[in-house]
Amino acid sequence: MSRFFSSNPCYTYAMSRISRASLIIAVFFGLDKILGLLRVVLFNRQFTPYERDVFFVSNNIPDLLSALISGGALGIALIPVLSETLERQGRHAAWELFSRIANLAFLVTGCIAALIILFAEPLVQHVIAPGFDDVDKWQLTASLMRLDLLAILIFSISGLVMAGLQANQHFLLPAMAPGLYNVGQIFGILVLGPRFGIYGLVYGVILGALLHLAIQIPGLVRHGFTWKASIALTHPRVQQVLRLMGPRLLTMLCLQSYFLARDRFASFFPEGAVSALNNGWFIQQVPETLIGTAIAIALLPSLAEYLVRGETARFQETVNHALRIMLALTLPVAVLLSVTIRPLVQFVFHFGAYETELVVWATRAFLLGLTGHTWLEVAVRSFYAQQDARTPLKAAFLQAVTYILLAFALSRLIGHTGLALADTLTFTGQALLLLFILNKRFPRVLQVQNTLIRLVPACISAWLISLALMNWLPLPNIFRAMAALGAGSLGALPWILPELRALIKL
Repeated sequence: MSRFFSSNPCYTYAMSRISRASLIIAVFFGLDKILGLLRVVLFNRQFTPYERDVFFVSNNIPDLLSALISGGALGIALIPVLSETLERQGRHAAWELFSRIANLAFLVTGCIAALIILFAEPLVQHVIAPGFDDVDKWQLTASLMRLDLLAILIFSISGLVMAGLQANQHFLLPAMAPGLYNVGQIFGILVLGPRFGIYGLVYGVILGALLHLAIQIPGLVRHGFTWKASIALTHPRVQQVLRLMGPRLLTMLCLQSYFLARDRFASFFPEGAVSALNNGWFIQQVPETLIGTAIAIALLPSLAEYLVRGETARFQETVNHALRIMLALTLPVAVLLSVTIRPLVQFVFHFGAYETELVVWATRAFLLGLTGHTWLEVAVRSFYAQQDARTPLKAAFLQAVTYILLAFALSRLIGHTGLALADTLTFTGQALLLLFILNKRFPRVLQVQNTLIRLVPACISAWLISLALMNWLPLPNIFRAMAALGAGSLGALPWILPELRALIKL
């Protein structure tokens, strides 16, 4: 590809639309991450390591249910079919399809939640956290899990509302929703926590789920939503979504098995290991969400439209530009955060030396996979835009099996850090596998050599500058870290200017 951008005005307009959507999503995801950081800080200060470990583990099964239905499998499967229905049959038909899928999701979620409530304690004791050696700990985990399922019922609708609005190219309210979810949790920690203990946080989770849904309702009204009390499993469009969802559901099951396996392995380590991995994951997810998720969410409806219209060149160029932008942004960020992470953790969490080291090494291992995680966001959505759910399923299954094997081996060698390193290796491998397959279908998607060559001096500059300032600048630790982040970013900036210009025009 001789030029980074196409001169086609229609293409430029479409890319600008993606850029605006990405900016909206990134801004509100940024606010969400600020609120999320506040939530994490308050959570770590309000509750003991015992309570934190229990809370994280209690979320695993409810999160799995959410990811398998509206939050992941069904939500992503719905967008390309809904976009196609909007393009070919109009808004009324699209909302009719949405209603049928939403009704089905709520019904299925309710039935599964009822079963989980009945079998919560044996699930905790034998599946999720067999390493917990305290009966009271098992019972508390099961109790929190049951309450958390109320929030998941709400998300069974709210997650689909996000997908429905995104298919209508409406990104503002869905981007605001996660921030309000954090507001509910912060309320639970600050207001309800002192009175109800860790239960107060779960009540805040339920409140946050309600706010997550409520903020999006005006968007439904604006786009003329009408609800239809029907499921109609035999309807062609419903079957199309379910066919696409089937492999996606199994894909998400493979993905969520990673979280179950990670916390299961971590439950055998000393107290605080589960929390350290979750905190390290959260830190890595801040740049991953702002860069990878924001761009990928904005891409999917447009990628689906391009393929419906037969505009494969636009599809190919858009994916390539997104990959180059993510590569240029994530590698320097990973380098800078790895150098400065210890004072940042000390300042934010106020942990002691032991807990700080647990989080620092977990975070560094997670950051090695930052680029892989962001690329995976685009890779998976590129296949779903083609309504190909089987290829991501095969890659996810391979990733899940590989993760369990690597986690078992590496955790024995380097403890909880091995679990984070296994994450990096397997998710990066999954992303590369999918992109190699995509590149065979759409040649030049993976033409990132020029960007990669420029990133070598960019990362070296960022590393040397930040390391020098961290070692020699006569300032308190947190100010040294902030100065190192800023100066290191400036050192990398000249090398990634083409990608930054691309981000503006994307």
